[in-house]
Amino acid sequence: MNQFLSGEYWNNRYLQQQTGWDIGNVSTPLKEYIDQLTDKDCSILIPGGGNSYEALYLLEQGFTDITVIDLAPAVTEKLKQQTVTNADKIKIITGDFFDLEGQYDLILEQTFFCAIDPELRKQYVIKMAALLKPHGKLVGVLFNRSFEGGPPFGGNETEYNHLFSSTFRHIRMEPCYNSIPPRVGSELFIVMRK
Repeated sequence: MNQFLSGEYWNNRYLQQQTGWDIGNVSTPLKEYIDQLTDKDCSILIPGGGNSYEALYLLEQGFTDITVIDLAPAVTEKLKQQTVTNADKIKIITGDFFDLEGQYDLILEQTFFCAIDPELRKQYVIKMAALLKPHGKLVGVLFNRSFEGGPPFGGNETEYNHLFSSTFRHIRMEPCYNSIPPRVGSELFIVMRK
């Protein structure tokens, strides 16, 4: 198994606090997207949820059907403790995204795509489409830059358009105008409809 698919690899990263991608709160682009959503009962998936600031923010805003999946038990167990009073509104799964079943109205992407081995990106696109309900949306942030080694693994708009266009329609991809200062100029906001 590739180390980047290993729950042990990611669990150790969290336990050793090797989480340079973790900004400590919900990212501004996703927060502002969430703030304009009106259907609080839509089903939302957060794959590779990590510390799940987005999930916690969704709960604070009154959303009622949230699913988070992550390989690392260190973060899923922590999230279960943080959301015990909202257990009826959030489902927390310790497991592999590629094994997940079900369908969702909305999938939020935040540092999951860049964490998986680039060899799996085609499978990621296929799986995302399978997990979306008809007319469902994949929304989030992708890096628009390259990295040495990885994870994170970078990419660019041309590559992403080629990758997603075979499976998704109505692809909107534009530079984030509201990135946090360290990421200014290096993020793309995406909205893709199945």
